[in-house]
Amino acid sequence: MRDLHFPRDYYDENATFPPGDPENPRNWPAWRKWLTVAAIIPVDLSVSWGASGFSPAMHSFREHFSISTTVATLGLSLYILGLAFGPMSLAPLSEFFGRSIVYNASYAVFLVLLAVTALVDNLVAFMVLRFLSGLFACVTVANFGGTIADLWPHYETGVAMSLYLWAATCGSPSGFLIMSLVAEGRRWQDVFWALFTICSVFWIIMLLAVRETRHTTILKRRRRSLARSHRTVRELFQIALARPFRFLATEAIVIFAALYHGYLFGLSFLFNGIFMLVFGHEGHGFSIPGVGFAFLGLVTGISAGVLTNTWQERRYLRAVGEAGGANIPEARVHLAKTAAVLFPVSMFCFAWTTFTWIPPIVPILVSGVWGWCFYTMILMTVVYIGDSYGVYSASALAGTALIRNIAGAAFPLFGHHLMKQLGFQWGATLLAVLGVPLVPIPFVLARYGPAIRRRSPWASQHMDTMDVDGE
Repeated sequence: MRDLHFPRDYYDENATFPPGDPENPRNWPAWRKWLTVAAIIPVDLSVSWGASGFSPAMHSFREHFSISTTVATLGLSLYILGLAFGPMSLAPLSEFFGRSIVYNASYAVFLVLLAVTALVDNLVAFMVLRFLSGLFACVTVANFGGTIADLWPHYETGVAMSLYLWAATCGSPSGFLIMSLVAEGRRWQDVFWALFTICSVFWIIMLLAVRETRHTTILKRRRRSLARSHRTVRELFQIALARPFRFLATEAIVIFAALYHGYLFGLSFLFNGIFMLVFGHEGHGFSIPGVGFAFLGLVTGISAGVLTNTWQERRYLRAVGEAGGANIPEARVHLAKTAAVLFPVSMFCFAWTTFTWIPPIVPILVSGVWGWCFYTMILMTVVYIGDSYGVYSASALAGTALIRNIAGAAFPLFGHHLMKQLGFQWGATLLAVLGVPLVPIPFVLARYGPAIRRRSPWASQHMDTMDVDGE
């Protein structure tokens, strides 16, 4: 799969490794490849921890500044908004400087911002720092997918991509769980110091373990003449900013994926507030760590998705083999059909099991089903776009990422009022109903996907392409 947020056509197409070159990341030993992935996964988790980890401390934060719940929620939403716009800046920089320096430098700035956020005692400054923190924390959003593409041919990326997306989807609930253990009985600043300490360890591991993987960067170090064939920074930024919007406006597959990403990730971050209401003192009366442990249902469901995807991946590879190596994105959607149907059903069941007279384990278990559906559908959209758009998939997924994080920033702002006005049951039911129009999408892709791709000026170029060289 291409870098999730950077079109491959930015690169010098003539920059290739000779066969068997040991410096080609695809020729690295397996342990080196998996060490790279293992070092970046905790960093990817921490990107979402920076958002959801703030939620358990929100009560302390609200009291400290004497502000409303809505204003306090801006501390979550502005960070996620930073995640929305950061990749469009960091991805072009990685073209000029390589992945490793962008990983390390951007995450180092994020660490500094975490420390300053813990020290600041001004509300406006805090909000600005939260936005900037998201802007620099998004380094894995901008680069991790491309790192995986650097290390393996397209048809071998399935396992690594499933782990990457596990971190991307599991980050929000796991972040709330971990930081809830810190927030109980402590000041909101302590949560940021805990994040700073944990993330510093992750940064040191990444600094030591992750080598440069971008093919053109490695080759440029060998032959400085390659630099003359690269576009200017201005041209790179123009493409990075313009093309995702064109895909969002004209490509049916990208529109489908953006709807799913916006809705699903919006709900994921909205659950931070919903769980506090349902399981906290207004609901089942759990302490803050108790609410955190209620997220184990989501964490378990998302993690189960990684296991079930092994079946999906085997089925996909078998279908590709039977087709003589042809490109068949539709072989990716089988589990997503089940998830699409179960998703609104699980949300509806969660809505009507939030009564305090129903044992809390029931909605927790139901949330596990929601988590499995969440992971399965997000994975399907990412790999389907990667298969369909090939060298253009970065631009396509940049558009979905923008919608995803804008929705993630917006949903928490209205979620608290929604639950207060309609009640837990009817509020969550409304959210379930909003997901019903999305149910047909995997079925449409399975049935009409080839025709849709054939009509696309970008996807039609990859109808029969199984793999292209890494970035």
